[in-house]
Parts: sequence; structure tokens; C-alpha cells
Amino acid sequence: MIRLQKFLQECGVASRRKSEKMIREGMIKVNGEIIQEMGYKVDPQKNIVELNGKELKVNQRKVYILLNKPRYVITSVKDERGRKTVMEFIKIKERIFPVGRLDYDTEGLILLTNDGELAHTLTHPSYGIDKVYEAEIEGQLSESEIKRLKEGVELKGGYKTAKASVRIIKTSENSSRVEVKITEGKKRQVKRMFKAVGHTVKTLKRQSIGPLTLKGIEHPGAHRFLSEKEINVLRMYIKKKASFRSLPNGLSM
Repeated sequence: MIRLQKFLQECGVASRRKSEKMIREGMIKVNGEIIQEMGYKVDPQKNIVELNGKELKVNQRKVYILLNKPRYVITSVKDERGRKTVMEFIKIKERIFPVGRLDYDTEGLILLTNDGELAHTLTHPSYGIDKVYEAEIEGQLSESEIKRLKEGVELKGGYKTAKASVRIIKTSENSSRVEVKITEGKKRQVKRMFKAVGHTVKTLKRQSIGPLTLKGIEHPGAHRFLSEKEINVLRMYIKKKASFRSLPNGLSM
């Protein structure tokens, strides 16, 4: 017996957080009955679980795909407003979903998979997964502004970010290119961090997630499957992060 939201993850329906949202909204039926209870458990061998009238089955083959998301593309399985989503760049029979998200006008690296456990660990803030971004901002950062970003800056609403790494790549009279490494994933976090120190982000691109990079998919819209070696490296990276923070690694190695 497994929790319903975990079953949905393993079917490649969505991440755990989105699966829980689907349950709360009454989108899931078990044996013909709508289930909205978070702790509800199912037996994949005996129970019939449906989403929008379609029976769900646990994926046997795990799929891991890196995509270089272009700007003005939605990080979602579908969009009610009809905008282009990341799913339109990948045509496979397996049901997959994006891990985390990038803003509509942000480009760069995103992972798509049907591995719910791995998706959960990559997006859970407790694991502190490194994410590197390259931002083009208006103006130039002062030494005091760089220090504030590195030590953690208070965002609108009172939240203070964790420590970050900041490196100036290039400056010109009116703008700067800056590399930022963070271990959190608050909504529009990098843009809000720069805004907090008085600078507007003109363009933003995610370069890496942990050991995963844009190598081999440099062109926006390009994608590729992770190799078995890369999957193992990613799992070991997560295990190391979990060990450092005294957390369960959450993965079947």
C-alpha cells in the first residue's frame, strides 16, 4: 500500500506537490469514488485509480530528459490559456512532468521525468540543491550590494534568502552579466533578489541544477536523455547533500 500522491508521482502524472493539489481539487477517483484525503493509501495491484476518467498505471521505465527551455514557454504539462509548454518540445509515449519550474520569460535548464521520488528530492528546499543562473541586469553592482546578495537579502514580504554565490561576468556602462548560485527555489527568487538591491533583471538563464548542465543542448528548445552514468552521478549528488544535511536521501539507489 502506498499513499495516493506517491502513486500519482510514480505514474508520472505530476510532482508530489501538484499531485496533492489534484487530490484536494477532487480530480482523482479510486474505484469510482472521488478521493480528497491526503493520507489515503492505494494498492496498485488491486485499486483502479483514475484521472479525468483515464486509468493510471505505474510507469515501469523511468525517463530523464534535459531541456533547454526557451523564453516565453510555460513550465507545465498544459496551459489553460493555450500558451506553448515545455511538453511540446518532447514527443515520447511515457507520461512525464517538469521538475520545478522556470518563469515564462526565463530560459535554460529544466529536467523532465516520471521519477516522482527524484523529483521530490530535487525540489524540496531541505536538500539545498545548487542552481546556477546567469542574469543580465540593469546597471552595475556595488561591493555592498554584492555582499548583501551573498549573505542573504530580505525580499518583499519579509523572507530572507539563504547565502548565495555571486560572480560578475562582464560589465558595461548600462548593464552587467552576473552569475548567481542559490540553493532555494522561491517564486521568481533571482529577480526578486536583484530587485531588493535596486537592480532590474533584463534576461535570466538557468545554467545548471546540481551536476546537470546545458552541455549538449546549448540551443533553446534542444533536449536530450540523461545517460545511465549521469543518472547515477545525480543520485550520488543528492545522497551526498542528504548526508551533509542529515536527511533521508529519498531515493532507491
